Amino acid sequence: MPTAPAATPATQPPKAAAAAATQKPAPAATAATTPPKPAPKGVTLPAATTVTLKNGARLLLVEKRELPLVAFSAWLRGGAVTDPAGKEGLAALTAELLQKGAGSRDAQQFADAVDGVGGELEVTPGRDAVTLTGSFLARDSALMVELLSDMLVRPRFDAQELEKTRARRVSELAAAKDGDPRALIGTYFDAFHFPAHPYGQPIGGSEASLPALGRDDVLGWAKANLGGDRLILSVVGDFDAKALAAKLESALGGWAPAGQPLTPVPATAPTKGRRVLLVDKPDATQTYFWIGNTGIPRTDPDRVVMELGNTVLGGRFTSLLNTELRVKTGLTYGARSSLFPGLQAGPVILFSYTQTESTGRAIDLALDVLSRYRKDGMDDAMLASAQAYVLGQFPPKLETGAQLAMKLSELAFYGLDAQDVNGFASAVSGTTRDSVRTVLQRVLPAPQDLTFVLIGKASALRDVARKYGPVTEMKISDKRFTPVSAPIR
Repeated sequence: MPTAPAATPATQPPKAAAAAATQKPAPAATAATTPPKPAPKGVTLPAATTVTLKNGARLLLVEKRELPLVAFSAWLRGGAVTDPAGKEGLAALTAELLQKGAGSRDAQQFADAVDGVGGELEVTPGRDAVTLTGSFLARDSALMVELLSDMLVRPRFDAQELEKTRARRVSELAAAKDGDPRALIGTYFDAFHFPAHPYGQPIGGSEASLPALGRDDVLGWAKANLGGDRLILSVVGDFDAKALAAKLESALGGWAPAGQPLTPVPATAPTKGRRVLLVDKPDATQTYFWIGNTGIPRTDPDRVVMELGNTVLGGRFTSLLNTELRVKTGLTYGARSSLFPGLQAGPVILFSYTQTESTGRAIDLALDVLSRYRKDGMDDAMLASAQAYVLGQFPPKLETGAQLAMKLSELAFYGLDAQDVNGFASAVSGTTRDSVRTVLQRVLPAPQDLTFVLIGKASALRDVARKYGPVTEMKISDKRFTPVSAPIR
């Protein structure tokens, strides 16, 4: 078995089990007495007060008075897709520096201001956007607005903080390559699968690009990409919407638009044929692998059906992939599948890891599961189980003010409305086996059209890798994520 701690499945409480064992079975209902199936219990997104500032910034405000808390989610259009060629990681580096000193506070003073009131604040760079999230006590909402506006409008971009942040990022990349490359295999996959597309750029940069990024680069990116016209800001919590809107207008209404128009992200499409990237990690005793192709964007009309389909394939512990690769065969401690939708279609992936000597067996088994599932779909029991699972998992994702703020900004960013949430339960319950099978055959890659990325000991994997298609090889010590060599046949 691979060297990772095994997860322990939940067990039924003893008292509940004993009670269940002693209960008499309920009499079977006849066709004449079977009650109609109740409507699914879903989640209703609260209505937001929407304000558009003169500079184009969009505010979505929801009063939620149960707790004395205020949470925000700010999305800035334009993430890693705006990085210039050769300056990969620039958007992410600039984003992290937003909270390393802003306004009248240096980095330490800024952190102390947040920690001193028990607040939370985080900046997350992504492919299509940079997100800023935060949560504060309602009594500190004025400080929250001040800190947020300082970060967005008056960042310091201190040279010393830049050097420290850049050096730490390079060190983290090297550590991941030396230790557990699971944190990086997605970056290798994107670079190999989308070689000429912005989605192929490493969000956090590479060991080749980061050291060359200087303060002038950061200032240039900020001038071009930070501006009121790029902002979607959702705030949920204990406040008066009219009063907060006035505060935000005062704090952010004068923020100038971004210096450059945002270039639309080109469309992505599935690739044809098979190809393999083998990343040589000579000291590896395990092989980490991703297998997939291009999936769907966030706005795809079949996104709910595909969520059900992915749940059965590899989205939970009892999925087909995990059952075959972990439970039945013990080849791994976990096998999953996932979709990464964005403004354009991101990848749809099967991923796992296994001992070097069992690499071929594990990949073959994963491919067999994919092929059978894509062809046959799911039976009634699988569908009912997936529907119950997804319906049960959805409400807890929208309980807190922070979760609601994030969802409101996400929907606004992708141009979706409240029906994405309000109609979710009905869409899940209305899904049929035939509709799932149709969507699976459209979205899941055909067996002959697959991109493979393997990280492991190349000397032991070359013959195995050649089974799956033309092989391109690179070293994990290479400072870039993009291979430069031609395929090895």
